[in-house]
Amino acid sequence: MNKQIEAISVFDMLKIGVGPSSSHTLGPWRAAIRFIEKLKIKGNFELIESLKVDLYGSLSLTGKGHATDVAVIMGLTGADPTTCSIEDIPTTVEHIKLFRRLELDGSLTFSFDPEEDIIFNRKFLPFHPNGIRFTATLTNGKKVREVYYSIGGGFVIQKERKRAQRKKIAFECFPRPIEKATELLKFCKQEGKSISEIILENELYLNTQEEIDERFKQIWDVMLDSMYTGCHTEGTLPGGLNVRRRAFDTHLRLQKNTAYTDKYEWIEAIRGQEVRFREILKWVSCFALAVNEVNASLGRVVTAPTNGSAGVIPSVLMYYIVIENHDANFEDIKRFLLVAGEVGSLFKKGATISAAMGGCQAEIGVSSAMAAAGLTELMGGTPEQVLMAAEIAMEHHLGLTCDPIGGLVQIPCIERNAMGAIKAINACEMALDADAANAKVPLDKVIETMWQTAQDMNTKYKETSEGGLAINVAMSDC
Repeated sequence: MNKQIEAISVFDMLKIGVGPSSSHTLGPWRAAIRFIEKLKIKGNFELIESLKVDLYGSLSLTGKGHATDVAVIMGLTGADPTTCSIEDIPTTVEHIKLFRRLELDGSLTFSFDPEEDIIFNRKFLPFHPNGIRFTATLTNGKKVREVYYSIGGGFVIQKERKRAQRKKIAFECFPRPIEKATELLKFCKQEGKSISEIILENELYLNTQEEIDERFKQIWDVMLDSMYTGCHTEGTLPGGLNVRRRAFDTHLRLQKNTAYTDKYEWIEAIRGQEVRFREILKWVSCFALAVNEVNASLGRVVTAPTNGSAGVIPSVLMYYIVIENHDANFEDIKRFLLVAGEVGSLFKKGATISAAMGGCQAEIGVSSAMAAAGLTELMGGTPEQVLMAAEIAMEHHLGLTCDPIGGLVQIPCIERNAMGAIKAINACEMALDADAANAKVPLDKVIETMWQTAQDMNTKYKETSEGGLAINVAMSDC
């Protein structure tokens, strides 16, 4: 019988959602939806008279900059972060604030003033820095309370369980249960298959081939759309830092007046250019900046593995398509995302993908490792080289802090995506030139080290805006 391990699909690691943060925006949004579902299951939904929401710890300290209150409101309306109209979000929120009325899940209306009924508490709850409590008062005077934790990457859990004692979840278990990189490599060797082939067979345990292909097409379409939108949108990012969108200007200089009409012709236009090394660096950076400028504007991106690091994977994949292999097709995109998603799940199982738990090494570091791994397989690397690339990428992000100025996912977050993407490409090249079978530092050891580093890191460097750049550079200086 297969051992019980935490079964994480690649689609858990690659979610479509709304920016600017997977833990502070997408997570609370999904928590609100889950709270509504629970109220309905218990037969309390129609009895609700009033509602209060308490945000704790990092959700409170950087919640305004991360639009946590906006996310909670949208979740309570029943809007789906995957499909809702981005353009309608400001109007919906302003309407609720103005009239102080909430239409819960689009059907039950009662008084709700976001200024008073969404409470920002500096207190940290014991289990995780990102805590959120919903309290509904019923017509019979009873109160219903539910506490949720947004643990990074849009993942939301409820039960308070110590890390060492947490129950392993299995979908009757994957046919090839994988908790560590060594186990993944073992399956590759035993069956003579690539990492993407092994992971695809696990995914086929949950979905049909047609469903898998359709979901990957949706993911890539959102990734491509966020790059295209970011490269073609001029102006200043919201939030008060007055950060000018840089992808637009960079793209304008790089595209050299080449004609195209949509994002698909855009790819072909870039492919047709002769590019030098400096231009390659600029293109990769431009793609990454574009995605995270969209993210910072409450746009739709793919959490990979978080919103704050959403630009790394699409920019590296785009690099492969437009620079390295002009014959790249959907199968290449699928292989890249299968490998990247699996490497991300290894970090989630063995460490964390939450900046509130581990600093930015848990976001940019993990995304860089994921991208490095995906690129290495597409470039013909062996499974050993793929894992080595992931190790190299993370090794050089260890200790990276999360210190967003003003609690906004802008400075230094947006630039870090560009740096993480470049490191991923470099890690790939180093792994391809190495004897990975005799690697000195296994990926599992780097994951273990990352978790130890996260535990040792001072709390003020974990997405609180109480340390680093966040206190040394005031918003008024920007």
